[in-house]
Amino acid sequence: MVALNINGKNIEADVPGDMPLLWVVRDVLGLTGTKFGCGAGLCGACTVHLNGAAVRSCQTVVSKAAGKKILTIEGMSGTDVGQRVQQAWLDLDVVQCGYCQPGQIMQAASLLTQKKNPSDAEIDSAMSGNICRCGTYPKIRAAIKQAGKSI
Repeated sequence: MVALNINGKNIEADVPGDMPLLWVVRDVLGLTGTKFGCGAGLCGACTVHLNGAAVRSCQTVVSKAAGKKILTIEGMSGTDVGQRVQQAWLDLDVVQCGYCQPGQIMQAASLLTQKKNPSDAEIDSAMSGNICRCGTYPKIRAAIKQAGKSI
């Protein structure tokens, strides 16, 4: 049994400690907003927050998350920064296919928690590990800037 705190709820999961957090979140707990992309931590589709920091859940074993606060895209609207990022995404019509967007939003919220008014270079650096096959990078950058101004 692994004791977890996901989106503010204490949960016990009967899973092996070396199971990737991604599979616990998606397959065991049914929180399917976090996406499987590459399985190697290179695309960012599986990004969640662990004690406020953006991490790749496909590369984070569940035992490393025990006792820490895990936030998924399903819990993002419960935070001020998350609400503002999600609203900016809607306002600027960022989403095309949408597959990468949960990870993009999680990474953007992490950046804005650390720096409210990031430069283009800081945005590009923070978001560089999140791949968007539709190429919405200019809209993502604009949405991050808009969200940052509203924080």
